[in-house]
Amino acid sequence: MTSLPSAPPARKLGLVIDLDTCVGCHACAVNCKEWNTGGHSAPLTDTDAYGMNPSGVWFNRIHSFEAGDGPAGRTVNFPRSCLHCDEADCVTVCPTGASYKRTEDGIVLVNPDTCIGCKLCSWACPYGAREYDEDEGVMKKCTLCVDRIENQNLPEEDRVPACVSTCPAHARHFGDLADPASAVSKLVAERGGFDLMPELGYRPVNKYLPPRPRAVLPAAPAAEAQEPGLPGFLGWVDRILSR
Repeated sequence: MTSLPSAPPARKLGLVIDLDTCVGCHACAVNCKEWNTGGHSAPLTDTDAYGMNPSGVWFNRIHSFEAGDGPAGRTVNFPRSCLHCDEADCVTVCPTGASYKRTEDGIVLVNPDTCIGCKLCSWACPYGAREYDEDEGVMKKCTLCVDRIENQNLPEEDRVPACVSTCPAHARHFGDLADPASAVSKLVAERGGFDLMPELGYRPVNKYLPPRPRAVLPAAPAAEAQEPGLPGFLGWVDRILSR
């Protein structure tokens, strides 16, 4: 089996995802697919994409949930990808060493040349972050876009994962979570960022920022207190047009 680095990485590159501002637009998933289908883990195959039984490789997926009741209810959009855990069982179960954690920055990667597609890593990952490429016969996963963040030919501001660069709501942040002075570490401290399923002991590097409490709007005034005229929506239109 494969061993994790004996010493903690000096840097822990990862994502901070703001569940308060994510709008579930899927731009991060689409840009991730576009970049990585020609990048480090390319290709990201699709089979029968528009048919009855589509299957394909996506490193980033977004789920939407309804939370709360009545006026306090809201939709929470939840992006999910590899969390690059400190205690990555997906690495330690790998029989060939294809799955490994980099010593310099903690990013978890897969070497397709030695991966045998046994899927042990996908069984070990509680977050569903491993993807099996049926055409290639190997496991694939989020790489934090190592071919972008290390590309010295790109302007420094563009050396971020594709999902971060494209988020229109600025809900995704990238940086060194081992550095308490980094922007992402400060954001986690200020907003109470949390680990996903910490009870499992995987110690994910990526963090989530909780949704902020929503203000509940006051109830509409009683009907008898309203101005005379048409009721409800028609009354509102009448008042606007009468100004």
